[in-house]
Amino acid sequence: MIREDLRNIAIIAHVDHGKTTLVDEMLKQSGIFRENQVVNDRVMDNNDIERERGITILAKNTAIVYNDVKINIIDTPGHADFSGEVERILKMVNGVLLLVDSFEGTMPQTRFVLEKALELGHKIIVVVNKTDRPDARNHEVVDEVLELLLDLDATEEQIDSPVIFCSGRNGVASLSPDHMGTDFRPLFDKIIEHIPAPEGDENGETQVLVSSIDYNDYVGRMAIGRVERGVIRHNQEVVVCDYLNRSKPFKAKVVSLNQFEGLNRVSVDSAKVGDIVSFSGIENITIGQTVCSVNAVEPLPFVKISDPTVEMTFSVNDSPFAGREGKFVTSRQIRDRLYRETLKDVSLKVSESDSNDSFNVAGRGEMHLSILIENMRREGYELSVSTPRVLYKEIDGVKCEPVERVVIDVPENYLGSVMEKLGKRKGELLEMHPIGSRTRVEFLVPARGLFGYRSEFMTDTKGEGVLNTVFDSYKPYFGDISKRAQGSLVAFETGVSVAYGLYNAQERGELFIGAAVPVYEGMVVGSNAKAGDMVVNVCKKKQLTNMRASGSDDALRLVPPRNMSLEESLEFINDDELVEVTPKNIRIRKIILNSEARAKSQSRLKK
Repeated sequence: MIREDLRNIAIIAHVDHGKTTLVDEMLKQSGIFRENQVVNDRVMDNNDIERERGITILAKNTAIVYNDVKINIIDTPGHADFSGEVERILKMVNGVLLLVDSFEGTMPQTRFVLEKALELGHKIIVVVNKTDRPDARNHEVVDEVLELLLDLDATEEQIDSPVIFCSGRNGVASLSPDHMGTDFRPLFDKIIEHIPAPEGDENGETQVLVSSIDYNDYVGRMAIGRVERGVIRHNQEVVVCDYLNRSKPFKAKVVSLNQFEGLNRVSVDSAKVGDIVSFSGIENITIGQTVCSVNAVEPLPFVKISDPTVEMTFSVNDSPFAGREGKFVTSRQIRDRLYRETLKDVSLKVSESDSNDSFNVAGRGEMHLSILIENMRREGYELSVSTPRVLYKEIDGVKCEPVERVVIDVPENYLGSVMEKLGKRKGELLEMHPIGSRTRVEFLVPARGLFGYRSEFMTDTKGEGVLNTVFDSYKPYFGDISKRAQGSLVAFETGVSVAYGLYNAQERGELFIGAAVPVYEGMVVGSNAKAGDMVVNVCKKKQLTNMRASGSDDALRLVPPRNMSLEESLEFINDDELVEVTPKNIRIRKIILNSEARAKSQSRLKK
């Protein structure tokens, strides 16, 4: 059976190339919203962190109807750290819209997601977005995409993919960049014409592959997947099985069954081959499992998710300020929360460590793990986090490490400092070419060489540079890479910071705190201008006397402190430091708080 009334597509692209804005306009032009309905921009980004940061973190499902054909659309993340989301949802669709910025062209994540789509044999529609930009390079970008397809060994049919030129923000598309249309009809028509309709045996036994997990306060865990065979019905008895035999098959019941319409989920009695459905009632279901009828228990293979490359240790917060702000502070609560996250994030790995109070959490990158930490602190968790470290592999008896493909766009006058810094971090230059008034350089850099570099890069390029990374491969160990040149300013005693103590400390480096901030012994309060740590007393008060001296009572001028975000803190810390995360504060601290004990430990290490 071929479902000519249905198409399933995913929109894939590099970060900031306009996927979510394109979906906004597709929804508006399909008549999903009332004429007088107030609709937010980037309506699919409904997570607080997504709206704050302007990025998509989780893949989202929606659906529109055009010319009596239902088009299921999945909006995917563009950031490399969330590429696990893209890999798994590609099993639900028959084709993809590859979105490419008309100026930036193909970027690292474009390459990664396109490679995954080609592996699954999906049909491609190339969409060149933002064609209304004054610096648009429409024809050059099409050539770049063709070169990328050839480089990735695409089939002749995939190389011959149609190209649509559009402006997602203005809601117009056409087959030529020189004559823009008035709406998205050319795009919709091409989706129906080029993307194959789903097909399968409607009369066979039920088979649904679970590709995503959602949660609802009223019904609990909700599985999302595509009906691969037969029909799934409301209140149907099913068997849940696993292709990799990670768990034994078990019986369950489909309590509620929904399909996607616009931004809503509509309850249905049944769904057939090709439909993307969400259903509840199966408490322990996870991504990659297959829901089958009782009469034919046949699990489907699931896409292999790429391994994580970066690991951090999450541990119980044991600072002097522990337990003041968080609701969930014990190792059992942290452990349960981390393992719960692995059920819906297949690219995250959690393992027990040597200590009962800490856990090793591995992910795709610093941002992948920092978003998890941010979500946990907003939910009321308190924890300590170690410095990120890469996961090594032994390949043919050789120690190998993860290497990132780094693409940098910078004005030409900042190119020298970028080349110098990445050279020190064992970066290998691949290519360099001008794009307009800027220069694009591409490097292969060990993943550990990029720790702490992003904020340094923004400083070096005065905020004008653009840095993008994506995992490339494992390569033989590159050798030692020097850590940060600056040390830390460490608080001498527990108390409250005062202006007099801060005034004396700010001469030593850059401060992270202002006046009237509670501090404890061993807490990092700033960055030392020189190498090595320095203990400073930010709680020191001025000695008061009844004598006056010329100039001694002048107002103390404090330099505004640098407020460290979670990502900046994770980039800043050294191996002997931790980031203390609570619902209200992010602090940097030494692992050994007492200065004498810390000095003895360092002298033993030197010996």
